[in-house]
Amino acid sequence: MDLDMLNMFVIASGTLAIPILAFVASFLLWPSALIRIYYWYWRRALGMQVRYANYDDYQFCYSCRGRPGYRPSILMLHGFSAHKDMWLSIVKFLPKNLHLVCVDMPGHEGTTRSDLDDYSISGQAKRIHQFVECIKLNRKPFHLVGTSMGGNVAGVYAAQYPEDICSLTLICPAGLPSATDSKFVKQLRELQESKRIDRIPLIPSTPEEMADMLKLCSYVRFKVPQQILQGLVDVRIPHNEFYRKLFLEIVDEKSRHSLHENMSKIKAPTQVIWGKQDQVLDVSGASVLASAIPDCHVYILENCGHSVVVERPRKTANLILEFLALLHSIDNNKKQA
Repeated sequence: MDLDMLNMFVIASGTLAIPILAFVASFLLWPSALIRIYYWYWRRALGMQVRYANYDDYQFCYSCRGRPGYRPSILMLHGFSAHKDMWLSIVKFLPKNLHLVCVDMPGHEGTTRSDLDDYSISGQAKRIHQFVECIKLNRKPFHLVGTSMGGNVAGVYAAQYPEDICSLTLICPAGLPSATDSKFVKQLRELQESKRIDRIPLIPSTPEEMADMLKLCSYVRFKVPQQILQGLVDVRIPHNEFYRKLFLEIVDEKSRHSLHENMSKIKAPTQVIWGKQDQVLDVSGASVLASAIPDCHVYILENCGHSVVVERPRKTANLILEFLALLHSIDNNKKQA
């Protein structure tokens, strides 16, 4: 090997080493930054654009892809302490010509957080309606999807603004009474009895508590490195005070059973998807909805917990698409009759 070739090899090796070392340093020293980069990368890869909409002095942050067309737009509402990017795992399996909108719920991520805001379920539903009007999503009835807390809000929205939506998907929604207490509900009861309600299992403040939360929410056991657990905690800690306030608001008597109180008013065709091994919200809630909503299609996923969107993204996306195709077929048959 001549000297020029050796120099080129050394330069090339050094050039490759720099980004590798930067990645390792980020992973070890700033895992939260790595998590943000991860979401940024997947948004770009999937064609999701981050945008903002304002209602008076209130700002909504959302991501979107595609344009309104002959098929209904899809609005997705995430769960407690999550954000719009939690839907990326499902977006991956949805057609690119569908118009998708994923919004940060009130007080979350890029959407305005105010101590004066009403974070009850009905209050959040009103805010989402403001968002829908801001971006003129309700020019044509859209399909609404919500999971957990977002499912509670979605159900109340469907009951209060029936003219806005053509169909509804509820994924492990909160807001329902249950004959069987879930593991999470039992934990909450124990914490209340011991007067340690500040230790809410869904609001981790250490990597160990984060690992426990992931086990509680998922049937599938993900092997998450310690550094990633630390990064997930670092991202959440600045918001934990708000999450505690929000949690106490949505489990208060005013919001605890909001979906149950409104489900008889839901007239849109409804799809319910629930993980059979859900330890946060018991799967028996699916039968409660099925008995109250006339056109209700229930799908129970085996070997799946509360985090349906993360554990079974392809299956969930396919179920939503099949449901929309079924409704389209029924609508066409009615027109031809």
